Amino acid sequence: MSGANSARGEAALELGGETLRLRPSFAALVAAEDELGPLFDLVDRAAEGKLSLSDIAALFWHCLVDPPRGLTREALGEAIVDAGLAKLSPVLRGILKQILGGR
Repeated sequence: MSGANSARGEAALELGGETLRLRPSFAALVAAEDELGPLFDLVDRAAEGKLSLSDIAALFWHCLVDPPRGLTREALGEAIVDAGLAKLSPVLRGILKQILGGR
């Protein structure tokens, strides 16, 4: 069981032997926007295939719910690279849908 609650807009992502829970809450999206710029621009970059690994890592970092003890942003980035884009795409797509459409 992932512990992710889809009714709250959460997604589960298996990375590095851990199941991470991501939720694009208002606070998480404000923090992501502060770092990455306007969310509509982020969605546009994704649609154009111009989303960088650092964009994905930042978005996921800000959306993490109860991260495992000791998880650093650098370790999250490495786990994202190890997992590959095919594994990340469904979760990323879900978060982008939440940005556009809400819960």
